[in-house]
Amino acid sequence: MEKRQNEQQHYDAGWNSKRSKNDVNKKQNEVFKVLPTERFCSKFPYFRKPLEIGAFSLNAERKFHKDRSELKHYIEPQNCKRVNFDLRIGYKSMIRKNDEIKEYLDDLLRWISLSKDKFVLPNAKMEEKTRSSLQEPSSSLRQLNTDFVSWRGLLTKLLCTPFESRDGWMVAVCLYNGTYYMCEYDTEARKLQKQNTTERLDEMSCWGWKFEQYLTADKPGGIPDTKPPVNNNEAFCTVVRSRLNSHSLVYGGEVDALLPDFSSGNKYVEFKTTRDIENERQDQNFRRFKLIKWWAQSFLVGIEKIVAGYRDDDGVVHRLETLETMRIPETVKHIRYHWNPAVCFNFVDQFLSFVKKTVIEDNPKIVYVFEWEPNGDVRWRETRDSAFHFLPDWYINEQQNMMNIQRVSEQQLNPPVGDTTDR
Repeated sequence: MEKRQNEQQHYDAGWNSKRSKNDVNKKQNEVFKVLPTERFCSKFPYFRKPLEIGAFSLNAERKFHKDRSELKHYIEPQNCKRVNFDLRIGYKSMIRKNDEIKEYLDDLLRWISLSKDKFVLPNAKMEEKTRSSLQEPSSSLRQLNTDFVSWRGLLTKLLCTPFESRDGWMVAVCLYNGTYYMCEYDTEARKLQKQNTTERLDEMSCWGWKFEQYLTADKPGGIPDTKPPVNNNEAFCTVVRSRLNSHSLVYGGEVDALLPDFSSGNKYVEFKTTRDIENERQDQNFRRFKLIKWWAQSFLVGIEKIVAGYRDDDGVVHRLETLETMRIPETVKHIRYHWNPAVCFNFVDQFLSFVKKTVIEDNPKIVYVFEWEPNGDVRWRETRDSAFHFLPDWYINEQQNMMNIQRVSEQQLNPPVGDTTDR
């Protein structure tokens, strides 16, 4: 655990250094071109509607539970056009999760470990039932039958890349048992930004959690209770499966609340806050830089409604507006330098193809680090640095034991020709 938490202490000296023979053969693919973004300007690629395959909760102590115990319910105010939510209340007493503990993909992997039945291919289910009746090990659980596993937040960041002008990203990828696991790491710029955060910026970063408290209750039709301190250890996460062209995806993402009426469409709602818009320039910036992130985050998990709270500089929300996720791209077409959802998804589609071509060693201890900065291209390097070993040992060992059991089972069912062992 100490090695995994000692993030990037042993950062490699240079990109693509200490190259293997395979690295030399892939020299032409060292860079993934991002610019010009017009190269991604074609029709929207195939993206299968996200399907929820499970969920889990993290309690007040940040402990994992494979249940919906932390799911909140949306309580809509009587008059959304006139509210008075003071987001500053309770800032000093807020209970915070320990950001020094690097969580990587751990909680998502815990859910996967407890939900292997969700990864059995449909045409293999009959075979699995037969094996189960014979008390034989499963043949289809050797692999997840999934190309990529990640958090939704990383995919959101990738989707926004063609139109991002400020923040870069760093993504570590390892291939294990046929699946590419992707985990985000802080860039040097991001670490410096965290170190230099002012109290004012820190307080503003906490307003979103307080906003949720004003709009949710533990049961349907309940009354929001804003007196207890906000505890951001608590979380409810959905796990969804989707497909982007040839890439099968499984990813998890935190969900804010359940809608009171979800007889049709997606059942979850996303909460967001933003400053009051007072002039055209602010409106343009809001649509150009903020709405793309709101849209991408919700679209990825199929959330259809976003409740936006408009606040003043003192952190007081005065009105709410419900945005429809699917209509957001239409609302930005008229602005200068507007973003294009097709470009976003074509970029991710091609980047994931680049990852597949680049990451060739099926070994959780060999990690490929991809890094991008605005106005540049994606660079990568291969490393064995323990700071990037984000798959936990317990998960690796569990997968390995499963494969060992499967090998023994196959040997018993299909003995070598000439084997005269009594059956």
